Amino acid sequence: MKKSKVVVDKEFILGEVDRRIYGSFIEHLGRAVYEGIYQPESPFADEQGMRRDVIELIRQLNVPVVRYPGGNFVSGYHWEDGVGEKEKRPSRVDLAWGTIETNQFGLNEFMDWAKKADTEAMMAVNLGTRGIEDARNIVEYCNVPGGTLYSDLRKSHGYDAPHNIKLWCLGNEMDGPWQMGHKTAEEYGRIAAEAGRIMKMTDPSIELVACGSSSYGMKSFGYWEDTVLQECYEQVDYLSLHQYYGNRDNNTPEFLANTVALDQFIASVVSICDGVRARKKQKKYINLSLDEWNVWYHSNEQDKKVERWSKVPHQLEDVYNFEDALLVAGMMITVLRHADRVKVACLAQLVNVIAPIMTSDTAAWKQTIYYPFELISNYGRGRVLHTLVQSPVYESAHGNAPFLDCVMTMDEEKETVAVFAVNKSLDEEMELTCDLRQFEGYQVKKHVVLTHEDVKAENTEEHPDTVVPRENGKSSLENGVLTAYLPDKSFHMILLQKA
Repeated sequence: MKKSKVVVDKEFILGEVDRRIYGSFIEHLGRAVYEGIYQPESPFADEQGMRRDVIELIRQLNVPVVRYPGGNFVSGYHWEDGVGEKEKRPSRVDLAWGTIETNQFGLNEFMDWAKKADTEAMMAVNLGTRGIEDARNIVEYCNVPGGTLYSDLRKSHGYDAPHNIKLWCLGNEMDGPWQMGHKTAEEYGRIAAEAGRIMKMTDPSIELVACGSSSYGMKSFGYWEDTVLQECYEQVDYLSLHQYYGNRDNNTPEFLANTVALDQFIASVVSICDGVRARKKQKKYINLSLDEWNVWYHSNEQDKKVERWSKVPHQLEDVYNFEDALLVAGMMITVLRHADRVKVACLAQLVNVIAPIMTSDTAAWKQTIYYPFELISNYGRGRVLHTLVQSPVYESAHGNAPFLDCVMTMDEEKETVAVFAVNKSLDEEMELTCDLRQFEGYQVKKHVVLTHEDVKAENTEEHPDTVVPRENGKSSLENGVLTAYLPDKSFHMILLQKA
């Protein structure tokens, strides 16, 4: 049995948990919108065509913010196409994904859906094929109460009250050669600065996210962030990070070690932001928005067969397995371990497209990755304790990888402490201990375990409960010391509560 130790002190607080780190993403891509959250002909649809079964599953995830409408899609999007009378809305080719967009679901429908799903919008503006003027116009449409061209246009569409969207993305992955309107760092930094300035003149209460590099693997990484922030530091509040991982080599230990890579990625971007801050002699800190993250590789070959200019094709429909759930849990733990600077994070995406929720005409079900997200989102609130992990390690491409990924949160209002842990060993149980004598009177209230003997096990429509969490964990708190037993390849949520 492997042995690990976790050290915390209730006075050593890493940071407050910003609830927006449990955000997600809906893009006009594949079946995310159409047949995902919106399907008027479905027996599960409400009077507006929104799928009620999907809304219920999203509410259980407790998602506070959803990024929309892209993604690569936004870099060619005309938001005006998706408002007003549906019969007058144009269909357009979407160059990002090679499909046809009907615009039957647009900005106002999304805002209606967001209210039903108990979430808020994180809106992206097109800085690819459009620019400053259009960015200003959409803020006016959404946030100005009335008496102007675009706010009155919104009212004419049946929305008298403004949407009051507070979080805005200044484009998407603008360093990517695949992006419509791809720009150099200098070009993007300038347009982000000017668009941001005009958007905040229109509504000073909004927050802005500038595009960082599309991934840690980009050749422009580092240079891009530094140059962009040199141009727009004063106007923006967050810098974005995007990162996906895959297991194409079928090497589970190496796959699970990607939490080390994510940790290095986040730390690197923080250092770049703070370097620019120092040079500019700025008081404000730029925080991070990890607004695309997930496992993505299962559907790559299938997507090569998608017919060009089709409508609502099955695209990016990864069927997730148990090892994917373990990495998702580890990635969320890593984000919490950077809660002092990561203030927004969006699991990409939410329904059907690389998503925790899948739908058909007859059902909606939870993929394996749904469960770690649900447990951490619902219980990982309050403050993050500075969590020192002492664990055996193994060699990986990213350096030594601990067999234990772990973080602890403390909710003083509810008088609870949550322990999130992943045992990455494929063949050995782990004993975890933690001295919690500072938390006098606390006891283990529940210990939920997600595990399966087969790392390739999947949840499907026919077998939706193959991989599900169970409240059968073995842990105790005696004489102030927590002892927990973590089976090989398992994720755990241990909730302690004051008696």
